[in-house]
Amino acid sequence: MKSNTDNPNNAHVPWNKSKLMGQKQPLKLKEIWAIRIRLQMARNARELALFNLAIDSKLRGCDLIKLRVGDIAQSNRVSSRAIVMQQKTHRPVQFEITEQARDSLEAWIAQANLKSEQYLFPSRIHDSPHLSTRQYARIVEHWVISIGLDPAAYGTHSMRRTKATLVYRRTKNLRAVQLLLGHTKLESTVRYLGIEVDDALEISEQTEI
Repeated sequence: MKSNTDNPNNAHVPWNKSKLMGQKQPLKLKEIWAIRIRLQMARNARELALFNLAIDSKLRGCDLIKLRVGDIAQSNRVSSRAIVMQQKTHRPVQFEITEQARDSLEAWIAQANLKSEQYLFPSRIHDSPHLSTRQYARIVEHWVISIGLDPAAYGTHSMRRTKATLVYRRTKNLRAVQLLLGHTKLESTVRYLGIEVDDALEISEQTEI
């Protein structure tokens, strides 16, 4: 077995090494409901709360897993809106929490008997206080596999992109999506959603000559 000393740079090997990376697809509405119903039927309160909040919050995985109960709830009553500081940009971002998500979060908080100062999704591994990004990625992989999707095409960024993509498709309001994602530049939102080619083709298809 090779040790880190075999690496001339003694570099840490990333968990996603050799995995297919790149732009991950957002979930479609029917796929959201397929996963949600499976989690409801399995009575998996923890993952149902995680899934619903991931979709609503549009947060990066690194921000989602570090949420504390007090970030989204007061006296165990989940708020309809929340604001967090993004780890990547060090800028605040606000997000809505729908009634369905609030119900699942309150059920999870009660079941796990979580207090305000505790992490919303504590890890089941003793040396980690909260769910890790790797654990979250594995959970997402399980979700997409459970409904017959290719796990190579989806990942934690699929959760972040899903509602943002749905909002854009319904409204075509890029500025609104930019604010929801917490991007500093509109160009970042355009690239993130991958909408330029799709929109150009859609316009072209509607133009008869």
